[in-house]
Amino acid sequence: MNTTTSPTPNSQGPLVFITGASSGIGQALAARFAQAGYRLALVARRTGEMQAWATSQGYDDATCRVYGADVADTDSVVAAGQACLQAQGVPDVVIANAGISVGMDTAERADIDVMARTFATNNTGLAATFHPFVEAMRERGTGALVGIGSVAAIRGLPGHGAYCASKAAVVAYCESLRGELRGSGVAVVTLLPGYVDTPLTRENRYSMPFLLTADAFADRAFNAIASRISYRVIPWQMGLVAKLLRLLPNALFDRALAGRPRKHRQGAGR
Repeated sequence: MNTTTSPTPNSQGPLVFITGASSGIGQALAARFAQAGYRLALVARRTGEMQAWATSQGYDDATCRVYGADVADTDSVVAAGQACLQAQGVPDVVIANAGISVGMDTAERADIDVMARTFATNNTGLAATFHPFVEAMRERGTGALVGIGSVAAIRGLPGHGAYCASKAAVVAYCESLRGELRGSGVAVVTLLPGYVDTPLTRENRYSMPFLLTADAFADRAFNAIASRISYRVIPWQMGLVAKLLRLLPNALFDRALAGRPRKHRQGAGR
């Protein structure tokens, strides 16, 4: 994007904190919130890439800060949140976007470790992302905590055990948190992307119906967050398909998935 035409965050505007912001959905969300005048607090392991992107957009230190953290390391992501509070204040929106998706085979010992890392990032990391901000938002009486799940949360897919289980846990966790924060003025928003064109999904070896660009997803997600929608599948067509699959008896569901290519395992060839 050309820096002369890029929308720039407002140095006096609201603040959004986004994990996993160095590529894909996270970066598209950062750009969309910047377009709406938000200041940015961006978290990524690859801080050099993240800072280079922010600079290329024309964002300065007054409007965009980059924090290095590994979301799978609780102390690391909590420290990033605390640094944001000190440097930029209490965010108006916190988006726990960072996540990993790796295929697994339960018969393989190494894949049990893959599952543990998946949960550490997609679940414990999500809660740790929210942790530094919950009390501050509750005291202020406003804010939104946004968990990025997946349509894969709705039914288990062969070879996707770690990912499907972790994303189902995102939905359940966010639902629990929403109940805990009821009446506080702090919203909890759960977004379930369908297939989005990112470097991660380009490695998939199966069809991806209703595929969205990252920018198209970010635009719809922004609107859902602004409306404080508690739960939304994006795009809605994928949500309808998922609900229909949920209604299928197990025997029919298993038959429908028979022979479907599985997600790549870590270290496995295409």
